[in-house]
Amino acid sequence: MFNCFGHFFCLHFEAFRLGAEPVYMAFLQFLGEDSDARKFGYCLEVGGNGRKLTWHGVPRSIRDDHRKVRDSHDGLIIQRSLALYFSGGDRKELKLRVTGKIWKEI
Repeated sequence: MFNCFGHFFCLHFEAFRLGAEPVYMAFLQFLGEDSDARKFGYCLEVGGNGRKLTWHGVPRSIRDDHRKVRDSHDGLIIQRSLALYFSGGDRKELKLRVTGKIWKEI
């Protein structure tokens, strides 16, 4: 949970299968109405091993079930094989660094 600009946001991170491929997904949800969520933007970065992926988006309202957001692919999606590569080492343990920013849209 994050408190920014007097509002609360929740970072959601989960593993699931996209077809036969195991993936991870991260996205931001706004604790409030969709009309208020659209007043903000965010970016997430996941990286490691000298690599980085970046996602820019608009937070989804917490009123949207996380499965609905996941199924619409409205977030940062990274394949498990790439996530393990980013993690370095023996490619068996996930060690991802996820950072981000939230801003008000003008």
